[in-house]
Amino acid sequence: MSASRRSGATDELGPDEPGEPGSDLLAALLDGMDAALCAFDADGVVTHWNREAERILGWTAAEAVGRRGFAGWAVRSADAEEVQARLMSAMHAPGRQVHEFALVTKDGGRILVRTQSAAVRGPDGKPAGVYCAFSEVHAQIDLERSIALSEALFEDAAWGVVLVDADLRPAVVNAYAARALGVGRTSALGRPLGELLAQGAEELEAALTHVLAEGAPPAPAEMWVVVRTPEGERRRCWRNGFLRLASPLAEEPVPLGVGWLFQDVTEARQDQQEAALLRFRSNQLHRAARAAAECEDPVEAATVHLDFALAGFADHALVDRLTDGPSARGEGDTEPVRLVRLAATPAGAPGPSLLTGAAGLPVRYPEDHPARQCVRRAGTVRAEAGEVPAERAREWALERQWPDDAVHALCAVLRSRGRTLGVLTFLRGAGRSRFERADTAYAEDVAVRIAAALDLAEAVRG
Repeated sequence: MSASRRSGATDELGPDEPGEPGSDLLAALLDGMDAALCAFDADGVVTHWNREAERILGWTAAEAVGRRGFAGWAVRSADAEEVQARLMSAMHAPGRQVHEFALVTKDGGRILVRTQSAAVRGPDGKPAGVYCAFSEVHAQIDLERSIALSEALFEDAAWGVVLVDADLRPAVVNAYAARALGVGRTSALGRPLGELLAQGAEELEAALTHVLAEGAPPAPAEMWVVVRTPEGERRRCWRNGFLRLASPLAEEPVPLGVGWLFQDVTEARQDQQEAALLRFRSNQLHRAARAAAECEDPVEAATVHLDFALAGFADHALVDRLTDGPSARGEGDTEPVRLVRLAATPAGAPGPSLLTGAAGLPVRYPEDHPARQCVRRAGTVRAEAGEVPAERAREWALERQWPDDAVHALCAVLRSRGRTLGVLTFLRGAGRSRFERADTAYAEDVAVRIAAALDLAEAVRG
């Protein structure tokens, strides 16, 4: 500090005397600081005192500048010697020194401050005094906690943390988020979200744009995305929270970006979906059994089971029975398989299943048709058109005597009292997913009930 008490900077920093060239600029810089600052010359006399120091302790610059040390006004007499010695020791020590002192305010209160002091050197390079920046300890602790929290979030957090700039590009990515995105922490920086996500980037960018414009949403939001990874694309469900980041230094809030926090909840959501699906299907089976019990004709009861099973499960359903009646067929049986259509859902508008095949004409299934394979194996068979053009998928369905929009098929054998009665076929269009293991179990449950109804119909006729 070249300015001294004899050449004070301004009224706030020193006595009311003419200032040296540049002293007004120095005063403005010191008074604009967020930290309290004071300075001492080599004799321990206060030479500078800014507005933040006045705000914290209540002593004005006119009252502080010119005093020797803090004794008798800013510290208790019992502590004055120790405080002065520790402050002035910085004049002969390298770097900065950090101390905590209890200072006295103008109204007689005490306040704990944390100080950083360092030597001020003159033109000859020799120590000419000490400057001391201080702030209330609780404010410093709040700052340190904020910094520690930021460090912990970006290192050890059990959820993803990404700072997204105003251009919607990641600026900082923590380890969890990098693993979830399938990239390295540095390779994700500055890249558009569309390069990191195969699906879901548009929805995420829309959410980030909304946060920049309107602020944080009142509750977390869940999104399904598809992430590109070295092992391939993976569909994940993320639970997201968003925070708008604004500069504390601007007069008006200026958005710096968005703090995006997320956690992978895919397994939990899949478990919930599977549980909900299982409850729905169990209810459907229960309702179907109650409705079928009121049918006088067992064949009608079979179509009731078919209609209840179709809801939410498939787009089409077919029931084919063996033309030569029930058979004790088993796996490996090579006898010819001839099937007659017994019931089918309407091919056009949705509606109840219709009984067909009164003429008893066999369905023109190819020899390798999944329904025939199902009868031969006495077990369930799945088939699908695969990743082919729409026209080729249509040809695939028509070749198998199925509705032209079918791309996924599941054939379950109808067996009762150790005999094969026919085949139950469920079909899905391109808008649905392929049949999975849980779907197979459900189709087999339905097939058992339909087979029992058809067996009863045969017994009644016989």
